[in-house]
Amino acid sequence: MTKYSVAQVSVHRINGDRITSERDSLAVEEPLEIQLNYEMEGERTQKSISLTMRTPGDDFELVAGFLFTEGIIRHCADIRHITHIGAPLDETNVRNTVRVDLNAGVTVNLKRLERHFYTTSSCGVCGKTSIEALETIAIPGLRADVPVLDAAIIHPLPRTLRAAQAVFNSTGGLHAAALFDAWGTLLALREDVGRHNAVDKLVGAQLLANYLLLGDKLILVSGRASFELVQKTLAAGVPVLVAVGAPSSLAVELARSHGMTLLGFVRNEKFNIYSGAWRIRETCVDPATACAATFVSAEVLR
Repeated sequence: MTKYSVAQVSVHRINGDRITSERDSLAVEEPLEIQLNYEMEGERTQKSISLTMRTPGDDFELVAGFLFTEGIIRHCADIRHITHIGAPLDETNVRNTVRVDLNAGVTVNLKRLERHFYTTSSCGVCGKTSIEALETIAIPGLRADVPVLDAAIIHPLPRTLRAAQAVFNSTGGLHAAALFDAWGTLLALREDVGRHNAVDKLVGAQLLANYLLLGDKLILVSGRASFELVQKTLAAGVPVLVAVGAPSSLAVELARSHGMTLLGFVRNEKFNIYSGAWRIRETCVDPATACAATFVSAEVLR
């Protein structure tokens, strides 16, 4: 994040019957246009492919993550150059258009972005249509045996996330997505006004660092788990998605169909397992007893 992620505004605060004039910190929300420059039939073509509302900062990660999780690119090497274009808005130097130049030989199938329309529109498109559109994206297979997580590892994750949310601490108005290892160590965190943008920033950061060996990691999101967040997590090859809030029915259906572990309502030392219970085991409180860590039965979900 940058200093331009937070804006100061004047407000009137009411406390009982007293009114005071003060300053308040808000998360910045600005549109970001994504333009793609690629080769088609031997000629360079440029096309605007998406417009999203985001919090400025980590724009290149956001764009790279979006292109990856939507199946437009598969490797960091597909990207030749990423740059901001256009004049800055004002003295903040924020620019709201990013152009991505792809290398020659990268095949672009813009029909894959039809799935993005289905999942971001509010037109009531049925889940079947969304899942059919998802099939255009190559979802890597997930290993069923990793990671295996103690329940005790899961409980403190939201507190770790909350403590590391720098912009949320100032504004109270941002979603977050974080990457953890199987021991609960925080590896990376990104914030944004859009929960899907936060995940794209997180995945994009790993892509641009050329590190997408995430098959033994987990992603934690600060809100609910939607179909789109499950899809983006699957596209990154991450087998476990943890949500502080509730999942949607379609998110659960998608997670189960791909063998993903999906956890919801992770707070107050409790959580629900909606899919992939075999990756979660109970923690033996007293090592001196003969009990061994036992896997949570999928029967608890019924």
